[in-house]
Parts: sequence; structure tokens; C-alpha cells
Amino acid sequence: MITRIKASWAAFVEKRPAIAQFIVFTVLSSGMTVLQFIMMPVIKWIFGMTSLVDTGFQMLPVGTNFDGSTYYLFDYAAGALPLGGGGLAYFLAVQITLAIAQVINFFAQRNITFKSNSSPWVAAFWYTAAYIVISFGAAALQGLYKAPVYELLISTWGLGASGEALADVITMLINAIISFWVFFPIFKVIFKREPELEDGATGAARHVEIGSAQR
Repeated sequence: MITRIKASWAAFVEKRPAIAQFIVFTVLSSGMTVLQFIMMPVIKWIFGMTSLVDTGFQMLPVGTNFDGSTYYLFDYAAGALPLGGGGLAYFLAVQITLAIAQVINFFAQRNITFKSNSSPWVAAFWYTAAYIVISFGAAALQGLYKAPVYELLISTWGLGASGEALADVITMLINAIISFWVFFPIFKVIFKREPELEDGATGAARHVEIGSAQR
């Protein structure tokens, strides 16, 4: 049964390599999303027991809100959600979760999905640059939906701790969706499979065989 499945998949990969690549990328990305769902509440709970919750983290003012207050790109006001912004505790929980997931994702996508043989250091540089840009974009978007989502689930609907956990999931899901659609075309560029290396190795092997035959 397993052998048949492997043979069918190998045939599909040979016939539809681009689609197969996207399927593998989707499966691995989904696994990273599940990993974030598991890590985020745990890390947030750990930091939530510290004074970091009451330490505000608001950086990069980029405008004003409808009420006239300053709009920060990274807006984690002091105090527990939903009245506060979760403080430095929430910021660290989000960033540590994303960083761990992205490091694992880098190696998984490079080695499994794209089977890249290009320089890992060059790929890591561009991956990091893309991650930073995406993080800024996700942070700007989060400033629009984070407070309303937590307020709705925790206070308006009265779900309390369950609502906060659900809001955490929604937040991570939105970040995962953003990463999914932005990273795939980036991976196609930075995780290259260089056929000339394989051709060179094949040519060298043939040269050795010819030389051996002549002897």
C-alpha cells in the first residue's frame, strides 16, 4: 500500500512538478501553523506571569487613530487584554513563536519542498529580510484588528479566558495566512535548484568512466 502511494506520488511529481511543490509547501506551512497554535498560548502564559504584562511596548508611530491617539506600528500597551495591549509580554510571545516557526520552516521548505542546492547563507539572508518586511506588514495590520477581536471575544461575548485563547488562535491564523501567500513566491526565488551542478557532476562521472575504459 505504502509502496503504491509512493509510486503514485513520484509519478505525479514527475508529471506536475509545480503543483506537487505547492502541495508540499502547503502541508509544511500548515504544520508550522499548528505548531504556532500550540506554542503561542504556552509562551504567552509563561510571560503572562511576569511583570512584562505591565511594561508597555509601543514603537514606530505612523499616524493617528480615529480617536486622535497615536497609531503605533508595534502597539502593545501596558496591561492585560482586552483593556491593555498585553504589554511586552504579548509582543515577546508573538515574536518568539514566529521566530521558532520560521527557523524550522526555513530548513523544511529548503530541503523538502524545493530541494535547494544553492548557498544556504544567501538564502538565509533573503529569508530573514523577507521575514522582517512581513513582520512589519503583519504588525501594521494587527493594529487594526487585534483590539476589536479581543474585545469582542473576551468582553462583548463574555467568553473570558476561552475568548482570549480563541483570539490568540485568530491572530496567529491571520499571520500564518499572510506568511503563506507572501513566502511561496519568495521561496521560489531564494530556494533555487541549480541543475548545472548536477550536470557538472554527471559529466565528471562520465569522464572518469571513459578514462577507465581507455585504460
